[in-house]
Amino acid sequence: MRAPTRTETHGNPTRRPAVGGGPVAFVQGRLRWGFETVEAVLDRIFGPAWNPLYQLGALGFFYYWVVAVSGIYIYIFFDTGTTEAYDSVQYLTVDQWYLGGVMRSLHRYASDGMILMMVVHMLREFALDRYRGARWFTWVTGTPILWLVFVAGITGYWMVWDQLAQYIAIASTEWLDWLGIFGEAIARNFLTPTTLDDRFFTLLTFIHIVAPLLLLLVLWIHLQRVTKPRINPKRGLAAGTFLMLVALSFVKPAVSHPPADLTVVPGVLKLDWFYLSAYPLMDTFSNGAVWAFAGVLTFMLFALPWLPPVRRPAAAVVDLNNCNGCERCANDCPYNAIIMRPRSDALPFEQEASVHASLCVGCGICAGACPTSTPFRRASELVPGIDLPDRSLRALRDEADAVAAGLAGDARVMVFGCDHAVPVGRLATDGIGTLSLPCIAAVPPSFIDYVLSRDLADGVVITGCRDGECFNRYGVAWMTARLLGERDPYLRKRVPRERIVTSWAAASDRVALEKQIETFRASLSALPKPSAPQAPQAPQAPQAMADGDGPNA
Repeated sequence: MRAPTRTETHGNPTRRPAVGGGPVAFVQGRLRWGFETVEAVLDRIFGPAWNPLYQLGALGFFYYWVVAVSGIYIYIFFDTGTTEAYDSVQYLTVDQWYLGGVMRSLHRYASDGMILMMVVHMLREFALDRYRGARWFTWVTGTPILWLVFVAGITGYWMVWDQLAQYIAIASTEWLDWLGIFGEAIARNFLTPTTLDDRFFTLLTFIHIVAPLLLLLVLWIHLQRVTKPRINPKRGLAAGTFLMLVALSFVKPAVSHPPADLTVVPGVLKLDWFYLSAYPLMDTFSNGAVWAFAGVLTFMLFALPWLPPVRRPAAAVVDLNNCNGCERCANDCPYNAIIMRPRSDALPFEQEASVHASLCVGCGICAGACPTSTPFRRASELVPGIDLPDRSLRALRDEADAVAAGLAGDARVMVFGCDHAVPVGRLATDGIGTLSLPCIAAVPPSFIDYVLSRDLADGVVITGCRDGECFNRYGVAWMTARLLGERDPYLRKRVPRERIVTSWAAASDRVALEKQIETFRASLSALPKPSAPQAPQAPQAPQAMADGDGPNA
């Protein structure tokens, strides 16, 4: 009888539910299913590298620069004033339609694209539960970005000074006047044509320029705890989406309403629902109610990472007796949770790794990168230079030994999986053993060598999140590079590649993964039996375990 896996005996201890159950978890589950379904379709159409849902933040940055460049061009021809503003925009739109009109349309549609990317990005991070714990800072600093983008967009519509701008101006100033923080009601500026001063448009221009500059500063803060942030989409995706915006600018150019007339109440208006969706609420409810709604919504966004409190995993710990200061853990950490500092013990190394516990998410990528994380160590205890207290590599080796002892058949397979992808415990059979980790990059390549060279299984399956969107950002990329020998610690050349298969699959891709494993097992049956297991090798000192060297050489 095959030994039960950790997943079967204890559920999945490292796979934490989104928010501990309840309605929020239900909503997250439905959203996650929706995103995974759409992502699968886009993967087939564009491929993982160009899938826009994998690059929402980068696309938002790209649209920001399109808005900035087109805005600078528009500003060159823009005149401030109650009549000059409208006339200058009309000149761009009509008389210079071939360039100025395109620039105005690009400015409009790229701004809408920013809103769309931000909202979908936030929903996706919420659905994947990537906004709590150590990730709270990025979520919280993202909330002011919404307000700044809306301020920039609304003042932009206001500056055109057509009938839509007139409606926005009156509704906005009445909403602000409700606060009672101004010396006099600013809505009075829009009672008659004589009360509106040209200096007001100068103020609007100032706000419209300063808001994007503040936005850029907040975006910089937003990314401070993110290692190697993706701020540029793939070139092909950027070119494709830019051409889409240009085509839309020609097919449906942005145009103005009739000029504003404060003696007339605007009639039918065409709202930009990306930016102006709140204005119908101002017509339906009181200004106080709309302020209350905006305040509660903002507070909920700020407080969401702690509602309810999350049980954080234990942070990675460093064992200085086995740390040679090679920097691999710091280089591979996706969250800037590991820094290198001067040595604090007597070992002859210049530096040592140090974990910032409040930034660590317990993904284990650092342990998978450590050159001392080798299961071949038998003469001494398996204690790598850095490890997870809740999911140690020694426990992983013991679990692999136990699972392998129960495998039967001529095509035995060991599956290493990710807690955030397909629940691999459900794939276990007499011929398939499974082990799940917080991230697939937490598996050192030496473990694959260990399983095959010790004849614990006939083949190894490495599976994790979909290619292009790892839950821990770089887990799939780092593991792929290690297997290809492009990143240390790399998989030794002696390991037979025909006995290894990778499958990057989301939780909803379980059936496809099962079929791939069965195909892999059929191919293993046709392979000749491997040579006899190699004898264990003695562990080496930490100073020898660098640049790919180690007991699995």
